Amino acid sequence: MRKTIVLLLFAAPLVFGDVKFTAEKQAAVATIDKSSAEMTALSDKVWAYAETALKETQSSKALADWAEAKGFRVTRNVAGMPTAFVAEFGSGKPVIGIMGEYDALPGISQKAQPTKDPLQAGAAGHGCGHNLFGVGSLAAAIAVKDLIAAGKLQGTVKFFGTPAEEAIGGKLYMLRDGVFRDVDVMLAWHPGDETQSDTESTQAIVDVIVEFRGRAAHAAFDPWNGKSAVDGLEVFTHAVNMMREHIRPTSRLHYAILDGGKVPNVVPDYAKLWIWARDNNRDEVDRLLGRLRQITQGAGLAADVQATLTVQGGDWNMLVNMTGQRAAWENMNWLGSLAFTADEQEYAKTIQRETQVPTKGLAGNLKPFNANPGPAQGGSTDVADVSWNIPTIHLSVTTAPLAAPWHGWPVVACGGMSIGHKGMVYASKALAATMIDLYRDPKLVQGMKDEFAKKTEGVTYKPYIPDGPPPVP
Repeated sequence: MRKTIVLLLFAAPLVFGDVKFTAEKQAAVATIDKSSAEMTALSDKVWAYAETALKETQSSKALADWAEAKGFRVTRNVAGMPTAFVAEFGSGKPVIGIMGEYDALPGISQKAQPTKDPLQAGAAGHGCGHNLFGVGSLAAAIAVKDLIAAGKLQGTVKFFGTPAEEAIGGKLYMLRDGVFRDVDVMLAWHPGDETQSDTESTQAIVDVIVEFRGRAAHAAFDPWNGKSAVDGLEVFTHAVNMMREHIRPTSRLHYAILDGGKVPNVVPDYAKLWIWARDNNRDEVDRLLGRLRQITQGAGLAADVQATLTVQGGDWNMLVNMTGQRAAWENMNWLGSLAFTADEQEYAKTIQRETQVPTKGLAGNLKPFNANPGPAQGGSTDVADVSWNIPTIHLSVTTAPLAAPWHGWPVVACGGMSIGHKGMVYASKALAATMIDLYRDPKLVQGMKDEFAKKTEGVTYKPYIPDGPPPVP
């Protein structure tokens, strides 16, 4: 099932406005087509490695080695994370950056087939398509690098290998350490179930650990000598669930109990909970965090145990740069829509039947440019933090069936076969073409910077990460 299907992109392309610098874009597309088999092989390697946050040792090395083999200067182990790296080529301005991710999610291993069947029971899987994300972005950087080397473009291209998006948000630590400091414009993409230039924002999120410490005792012989940490935890979760009635419709609270006691006949002296709070607006997330702090304190007092709340990380909401997003859409429109085969559509519909969602198959058509998007529909990313520091362009490209569960086995199943491969190659071409505009059109770069300056006026960026180094295992 892992065959690569090459997109035919030169037949009667749709045009919105003037497609500038077409010769350079056709050269970049040709480079990516030529390397599509290599891209697929590398993506499948990362798919098979399926390494979780901050443990992406093989995946990071494979991408960094590929960049080095293509002539990039590679710096590894940046911002205190062994799996973070920077690959750069060229010199001078503009400096155009592009980001890639490669961390997997725990517990969703899956074969490249349309029915649920783990490759290795209990193992991780690429349920967010990051095996495609990293390779697709790096391939775009390589196509641009070739044009710089040939003297067709002037400036510097930088690829950033960013780990742990699904956990601590590696980009936040890279921001804090100044890894992105000289970048003029940043680009990224993400696998999705539709193809579009992303003009809708994302949700801000804060990632919190709440711990309770009490005193152990025999639950039957002398429970009065114990102080139950689980009592504190239960008071906390009860208060959070009562709080749900009194938060905004855009807010989200979800938690997992990581430690709720070991055996029934011991009054537990320790309990631990992991909770995320989200909203479309970062200020509202700050308010939710304040409420969680109060609830933690109250739960500790109620149970007569020690209670602590620790912020592990979090993301801001995406700052959308419409100037950049329109430029990206014009290049996607130039490329045209994704064409999936009958076999790929049936593969997708089988997944949809298995997951009990409408059997609409794969959405290959490029969505119209949406200049007036509604509120974010859910989901968070550390790309958003970058967007408040650097003008950022973000794309989504179809790599999985419509409405199939994300962060689950269906996305893993598509990421290891032609559906995912095809979306990855398309994304790489769209990104490379947009980067060419940024190198060749100083007015576009300045326009993005002007919009960024206006939207960030009076804003002080402060990341949701604790002091100290990243929590590398």
